[in-house]
Amino acid sequence: MVVPALVQEISKGNYVCCNPPINLQGYVLGNPSTEVAFDYNHRIPYAHGMALISDELYESLKRICKGEYENVDPSNTECLKLVEEYHKCVDKINSALILTPLCEESEDTLPDCYTYRYVLTAYWTNDESVRKALQIHKESKEKWVRCNWGMPYTHDIKSSVPYHMNNSINGYRSLIYNGDHDMFVPFLGTQAWIRSLNYSITDDWRPWMISDQIAGYTRTYSNKMTFATIKGGGHTVEYKPEESYIMFQRWINGQPL
Repeated sequence: MVVPALVQEISKGNYVCCNPPINLQGYVLGNPSTEVAFDYNHRIPYAHGMALISDELYESLKRICKGEYENVDPSNTECLKLVEEYHKCVDKINSALILTPLCEESEDTLPDCYTYRYVLTAYWTNDESVRKALQIHKESKEKWVRCNWGMPYTHDIKSSVPYHMNNSINGYRSLIYNGDHDMFVPFLGTQAWIRSLNYSITDDWRPWMISDQIAGYTRTYSNKMTFATIKGGGHTVEYKPEESYIMFQRWINGQPL
């Protein structure tokens, strides 16, 4: 949510203060939370496309809920019941990567889960030699936490779509990508808010390749925004590190995916 706003603030600051200005060229976002109406309301269509719910349940949800599955009108009891049926089907699925088990946090299962990598990154990042190499001042941050849910701040950005629009108007390149097996922020929602920007397509939907294998699919727009999927990827890049690295390397060098 915050990256597009941060890009906008850096851009505005470059006009009024900085000499030399910050060399801002563009930004990259993976599986980005953008707006509830786009992100969360596309979880049910995504679940249907991935055969996690039945055709009949999906058709009923569409008809009764009319596309609003997250903030359901309390008086629409039929929709609430259908959403409850949906949750019975998917709540035991690992929404960050639907191909993998939903791991319990126990000594027996944690090392086999992707979440174990988060434990290792915390050990690594808080090591004194690493902090010194990264030039982290001791007084700036006592301990690094991957997801600091306890940090107090005001959630005043309800949608980052306007910031994407402003950054596009100012000419900044962007790469927006989704692992196509992430149900937490599904690619259908990302595609929906990108379409809402109403930019024309300059390079239409096609596979992008690594050697002779399809690594995902991509499309480029006239506002210098590139959208890409990573085949088999999840909510974050560590699920497909090689593909993510190659995708980023091509984009940062100005090459087509």
